Amino acid sequence: MSTKRTPRILFVVLAVALCAPAFALHYSVPANQPRSSARRPRVRRARLIRMFRPSHESLLLQNEEIDRLELPRIQDDTQLEELKANGELLPIRESDYLRFDPRLDPSRRYCRPWTRDFLEDLSEAYYKEFRSQIQVNSAVRTVKGQKKLRRHNRNAAPAEGDIASSHLAGITVDIQRRGMTRQQIQWMQQYLLPLKSMELIEPEEERRQWVFHVMVSNRYTEWRQSKSLAVEQQPEVEPPQISDVVATQQQ
Repeated sequence: MSTKRTPRILFVVLAVALCAPAFALHYSVPANQPRSSARRPRVRRARLIRMFRPSHESLLLQNEEIDRLELPRIQDDTQLEELKANGELLPIRESDYLRFDPRLDPSRRYCRPWTRDFLEDLSEAYYKEFRSQIQVNSAVRTVKGQKKLRRHNRNAAPAEGDIASSHLAGITVDIQRRGMTRQQIQWMQQYLLPLKSMELIEPEEERRQWVFHVMVSNRYTEWRQSKSLAVEQQPEVEPPQISDVVATQQQ
């Protein structure tokens, strides 16, 4: 009996011996130990700083400017159409430099004259730099429309009070920021910064909507005209004549 069992025992021992290396290989690396080939170093990208963060103070400044100019907060479409008819609100002109968000109602593609001056100067300068258009996402609004907007967008400014939306006076536009490259955003920031320091505009870089929200003071047109006048009054320097150059060389 023991003689018959001997071959079986030897077979089992041999099988265990052959399988042992496999088991040892399988359990030699702990399951939770990371493999060097599975991980790659992460490249951290520097965040682009928002130079013009929205704030309570900024909203107060925008409303103070509206009060200084004694502009009404446009209540409804009837008042809006009256301001268009008497020329207090002008249509924003679409061009090679400027386009609209297709969702923006054509009846809302209006603003104050000085705001339009600002938009045209900005869009032309931006196009010369990047051969690309700026996009206007929002312009004039009514109190009635702002209240409706607030129902589904709690990030929108109130329709009334000291921090009401400056869109209600027609002096503010929202310019699309989403889709701009880092270089384009930085260019916009550098373009707006000196105008803000001169109190010609009050900009915000909205995070949720990804736009440049820019309120424009009527001082902008005065500054623009004085700048153009200064350029016109610069004395023209006539190029030297060939005879003058020759005479100078012979001296």
